[in-house]
Amino acid sequence: MKLLSLLVVIVTTLSISPITMAEEAVVTTVNPGGLATIRGAAPLEETREAERLKRVIKDKNPIARNYVHQPPVVPHQTRGYRVDKNSNKCLTCHSWKHAAETGATKISLTHFETRDGKTLSDVSPRRYFCSQCHVTQADAAPLVENTFEPVESLGNE
Repeated sequence: MKLLSLLVVIVTTLSISPITMAEEAVVTTVNPGGLATIRGAAPLEETREAERLKRVIKDKNPIARNYVHQPPVVPHQTRGYRVDKNSNKCLTCHSWKHAAETGATKISLTHFETRDGKTLSDVSPRRYFCSQCHVTQADAAPLVENTFEPVESLGNE
């Protein structure tokens, strides 16, 4: 009871009411820093039609990397690939066991290491969910202007 009385005194003294605080919160807007979102300028209450899916590049040779330790982008369609705690579709081609027969790039040795540097006999749990780092290469315009220059020593042009 004493705590409630103290709270009433503080609110009365500062002349702040819950209604005033709520009204101020509604007026406050977030400055996105000039960046547009993937969703666009539609208000949250508005239901927009879904964007058309981007055109994914058909199977092709590995795509050049732009910086050291860049995860390679995926040069083929992955829609419908199941990657969960029970199975990983990517490993049916990219595992060391199947890569030679499928012609796919083998997963890196780093994918078998734990955080502590211990080498495992199978893919490390921290590297099992491929799409955390590897993305499908799509024919899509950049969301923001990009002036990034690739590392010259990688020989990309």
